[in-house]
Amino acid sequence: MAAKTGAKRAASKTKKTARPAAKSSRPQLPVEKRRLRGHQVKKLRRQGILPANIYGHNIKSLMVQVNLAEAAKFLDQYGETNVVDILVAGEKKPRPALMKNPQYDPVSDQLIHLDFYQVDLSEKVKAEIPVVVRGEAPAVERGEGVLVQVINELEVEALPTDLPEEIGVDVSKLDQVGQQITVKDLDIDRQKVAPQAGEDQVVVKIEAVTKEEEKPAEAAEGEAAEGEGEKPTEEGEAKEGGENKAGQEGEKAGGEEKAS
Repeated sequence: MAAKTGAKRAASKTKKTARPAAKSSRPQLPVEKRRLRGHQVKKLRRQGILPANIYGHNIKSLMVQVNLAEAAKFLDQYGETNVVDILVAGEKKPRPALMKNPQYDPVSDQLIHLDFYQVDLSEKVKAEIPVVVRGEAPAVERGEGVLVQVINELEVEALPTDLPEEIGVDVSKLDQVGQQITVKDLDIDRQKVAPQAGEDQVVVKIEAVTKEEEKPAEAAEGEAAEGEGEKPTEEGEAKEGGENKAGQEGEKAGGEEKAS
């Protein structure tokens, strides 16, 4: 009897000290499984619903649908480099994912499709990170050169939670024409983030200002006057051609009338 009582006390103690599973602090987006596909998804869009897909490494692809306004807001706020939790209706666990491949209507510019790339938080992934220019280049401020950005996005490899939202490039030290900033100069924590481009790849550079030779004012005026003089001639030719055509049509009509 005592043994049973002790077992109950031990079980009770274990139950009290057990900790619940930690909840994710990542933003959460609820979605539902989708049945409609192909041209049928137009019905969803008319109802304010966005067709989407969930896919990933060793993950079976799943068609889903999500509120269009909410998905567009989510994409605008977190972009394609922040991990979000996708809450599929009927599933207990959230799916950590990156938003990928947004598609927009060419006329209305409205979001019409979105992919969710499900990730393993312990496995590295590759992603394109926006490169953002910061500061002003002295050479540009003095009018001696122009800033040319060679790379707008840089592919990197990192754990999903270590992906930076953007990569800043400080150009305030570009003082002369010909100076440049390469990948190796970027401020990146290389212990976490590995650029996939070569270290010597140019990101931004200063090029010399080139001025087009201006034509003398007299020559420009002469060309303009000459062009104006040719215009009436072209109109006259068109008019003459029109009259000839009308005469030919009249003769043809007269011939037909006579034949009848």
